[in-house]
Amino acid sequence: MKKKDNTNQEACTVHHRAIRDTMDVLAGKWKIPIIGSLSFGKKRFMELIINIEGIAAKMLSKELQELELNGLVTRTVLNTKPITVEYELTGYGYSLKPIINEMASWGMQHREKVIKEIGKIKPAADS
Repeated sequence: MKKKDNTNQEACTVHHRAIRDTMDVLAGKWKIPIIGSLSFGKKRFMELIINIEGIAAKMLSKELQELELNGLVTRTVLNTKPITVEYELTGYGYSLKPIINEMASWGMQHREKVIKEIGKIKPAADS
């Protein structure tokens, strides 16, 4: 009996460690929107600025560098004047697309649920 509990605890520990590892790679406000935007294909830096509402250029640059270090994004400098830089997901980066799509799906369902629940709430009567 004790062995079974130990096995369950080890499995739980491994599971939680894997979740933490994923959260570490995707941590922050911007990495998931960047990956989501790039999942539709390669983008130039300014296209990403436009697509990801509210992100500053400096933050986008920092986040792209971190995603590149983790092997999720590639950066290609094109031989143009002025120089053009394109970003795209690597094959490994595309492995996150089903997760990002599922998050988007859940988010849409959640928003609909919250809106329905708010509609059920009756305003308090004036005192």
